[in-house]
This record gives sequence, C-alpha cells and structure tokens, in this order.
Amino acid sequence: MQDKTATSPSPSPSPSPSPSLPHRVAALACDSVTLFELAVANDVFGTIITTASGGPLYSLLVCGPAPSVMTEGGIRVQVPHGLDALAGAQTIVVLPTLDSASVPAAPVLDALRLARSRGQRIVSLCTGAFVLAAAGLLDGHTATTHWSECADLARQYPRVSVDPKVLYTDEGDLLTSAGSAASLDLCLHLVQRDHGTEIAAKVARDLVVPLHRPGGQAQYIETPMPPLDDGDLFADTIGWLRGHLDEQVTVADLAARAAMSPRTFARRFLASTGTTPLSWIVRERIRLAQRLLETSDLPVDVLARESGFGSPDNLRKHFGRALRTTPQAYRRAFRATASAPAA
Repeated sequence: MQDKTATSPSPSPSPSPSPSLPHRVAALACDSVTLFELAVANDVFGTIITTASGGPLYSLLVCGPAPSVMTEGGIRVQVPHGLDALAGAQTIVVLPTLDSASVPAAPVLDALRLARSRGQRIVSLCTGAFVLAAAGLLDGHTATTHWSECADLARQYPRVSVDPKVLYTDEGDLLTSAGSAASLDLCLHLVQRDHGTEIAAKVARDLVVPLHRPGGQAQYIETPMPPLDDGDLFADTIGWLRGHLDEQVTVADLAARAAMSPRTFARRFLASTGTTPLSWIVRERIRLAQRLLETSDLPVDVLARESGFGSPDNLRKHFGRALRTTPQAYRRAFRATASAPAA
C-alpha cells in the first residue's frame, strides 16, 4: 500500500481561519470549461495526500453560475455549488473556457470583485486570466496566459502587464498561469507555499510530474519570421542568408548583396520585416539551433558552429536570453528520442 502522508517542515502560514480545518478551494466553472484544467484543480486540490496528522490538505468544491455546464469536449458535468460558495473559500481558482473572448455574465465578475475586496486569494489557470482582467482585477498587475493568447490579453486590457515568457505569475494573493500544463505548475507552487516543499514534492510524485520545470513558457512559443514573397525587396537576401547562417555574416555584407548602404539597408529592412537585421539573424540562428537540438545528436560545440553562434558559451547566452532555458534542458524536453546526449 502506498504511503500518502508527509511531514510538513514549517509550512508558510495558511489563509485558513483555523489550523484544524483544511484550506477551502473553490474552482469556478463556467460554460465550455476546459476539461484539462478542471482535472488539474481536482487532482491537486483534491489530492488524497494528507498532512502528518492525517488531515486533508484542501477541501475542494466546484461552483459556478449554473447547476451544470457543458465542457469544451461536449460532456455535461454537474456543478454542485452556486456562486455563493465563493464567500467561504480561502482560494478561488478561475478555470478557463474554450473561448477566451467570452466574458462571463455580470454576477460572476461581481462575485470575483467582492472576493478580491475580502482579501481572498484568486488564481486563474490558462485563459482564465481573461475573466480576471474583465473584472478589473489584473489592472496594474503582471499576468500571463497561454502564449498564443498573450497578445490579445495585452491588447484588450492595456492596464495589465502581460508576460508571455513565464509559466506563472505570483503577486501574493493574485496568481495567473500560462497555458495548459503550466496550470499544474502553478497549482503545485500553491501547495508548496501552503504546506512546504516536502508535501508539494509528494503531490508532484503522485501525479508523476516534476515539482519545478526548467525555463518558462518562452521555449514553447512559435515565433516564425513573417514570410516574404518573391517580389519583396529583401526576399533574395534573406533566402541567401538562411542558407548561410553558419557563416560570420555582417549587416554590411547583407547590404552589399542588396546593393545598398548599410544605413539604408537597416532602415528599409526594419520597415519591411518589423525587426532589425541583427535581431533577425539571431532569431533565425536560434530557430536553427532548436531544430538541431530536436532532430540531431550533435554535441553542443558542433551545434553552436552549425547554427552560427560560434562557441557553446555564445549559444547558451542567446538561447537563455530568448527562451529562458538552456540547450541541454531544451533537448531533454523536445528531443524525439530518449537516447539523445545532453548538450
């Protein structure tokens, strides 16, 4: 029989009003709620792992504005508690829905504003950040969401500082997670805050996931360069450069190929592509390094030369700056086979 208990080494103070009662978590589910994040909240805050005294870590309830909701997968599930249940929770977890642009009705937003005024801890998973933003709770705060939705969140709510590169943000009693699996990262982070590292690690092991993942969301973001048609002023130059990324190419070299002065080339390149020549070269080299890490067994020194960075140190510097992770960690995460050597 598997042991499900652990001793908490001096946990952080819990918002629960009494140490004899479990921390109450309310998961807010609206129509078209996503099954994955609903399951994450249930698996983490409904864990059977207990404290050393045998008490549950959390008491989880699912609540919402309707007695049942249709999930994004077309499965109807019961919602046993109404919005009034939010008042008794120490933590409110706002679950995402299929359509991030769909704002809940006024009673949901009002209930969240009231909870915020009472000092309750409020958490959004994935695109649940749009709900918090619609309620005005993220104004003046840093938040994140799924990388593909970050631009829309920043555009719709300019008073929110959106960070697309992190797995989650933590501003004390206001927390947001990036997309999908990052919801699990944030929920485990909350367990660690509430009950200490030992219990959080035990919950993570029970779920067969790491307690902490290296890097942030940046390594998952797709950032293809804007395509250029054959008639574009720089199409020929860029096409040539893509085949020579392993060479030491300067802006002056590119300007000469385009029959322009370096200053004119840089100005027109920025206007045409939205980025500087140097930034374009670095981003293309990073993309090449990513592909080589994903598909080859090249040692890091060879990979650095093939992608044009020259040295492993230079590769690691640019890789870390752009993706917030290392070539070694990236290869482990994205290598198609488990036999690839560490970079």
